[in-house]
Amino acid sequence: MGLVEAWGGNALGWFAAQIIEAFYNFFYAISHPGLWLDWSNKEAIMRFAYYGGSVEFFFVVFTAFLALTIIGIFRNKVMWGVVIGLEGLANTIGRIFAWAGLLMVLQQIVIVFMQRVFAASQISIGFGKTITYDVSWWSEELKLYNALVVALCATYTFVQGGHVRVDLVYSVVRHRTRKIIDMAGSLIFMMPMAVLIWMYGWFFMWRHLITPKISASDKIELMLKKARIVKWNVETIGFSPNGFNAYFLFKVLLVAFAGLIFLQAIAFFFRSYLELVEGEQSEGKHLDKDKLGDADAELVAEIH
Repeated sequence: MGLVEAWGGNALGWFAAQIIEAFYNFFYAISHPGLWLDWSNKEAIMRFAYYGGSVEFFFVVFTAFLALTIIGIFRNKVMWGVVIGLEGLANTIGRIFAWAGLLMVLQQIVIVFMQRVFAASQISIGFGKTITYDVSWWSEELKLYNALVVALCATYTFVQGGHVRVDLVYSVVRHRTRKIIDMAGSLIFMMPMAVLIWMYGWFFMWRHLITPKISASDKIELMLKKARIVKWNVETIGFSPNGFNAYFLFKVLLVAFAGLIFLQAIAFFFRSYLELVEGEQSEGKHLDKDKLGDADAELVAEIH
């Protein structure tokens, strides 16, 4: 932190120092993984918990975005590669976890059938090793499927253009203006929102995973002191006595949601910039959108 302290007399100096130190922090972290990934060491747990929501981590991510932007301005192929990779990540995760919607429907049918027909109080599943829980547990667990779809399929839906949009200006302006609006939206709305959700969700998650509880205001020195008494205390309290008891997973999904939104904001900013400089002919370039089957396409055509 010597450079930050030396240049920290004004906001611009502090900002520049943070960007420079981000390179050191990144390479130091990847060259010393045991300091934050060896969770058999309690200090590593506390370092991971601290740095995941720290200013240092923010500037590592911001500096990476800045570097990719500068490189991409001069080498558009690099920027297209980032867009393809990040959109591919969103599509892959979304296409996998979208099946949670089907599981949710099937499980609800089984629950209703078991309750109404067999008046069962418990449901067991498994091959070789059976898992048995009260019917209320399986009923409340349906919320997890819904959370999986919402948290992990949001960016997939964004890539596919499936979110509802209220359009008063966008559709009537020129291509260049639309791309500028998209770039501004990525920087002004998507990224700050993702950072705020991440900061809230990160410490909210860790407060339900370990004790003593940690705070966003805790310094690394205090966190390392707490490491001597830290222990896992994963939240297993349900809303009902026999209800779903893994609500810590919702906290994990909140963090995953914020991370995916931030990555998609980068991809959308880069795509908008590239479509701006390359012109209208590049709109939708390399975009991997799902295609309707013949029957679905005919139905959509009839509706329109």
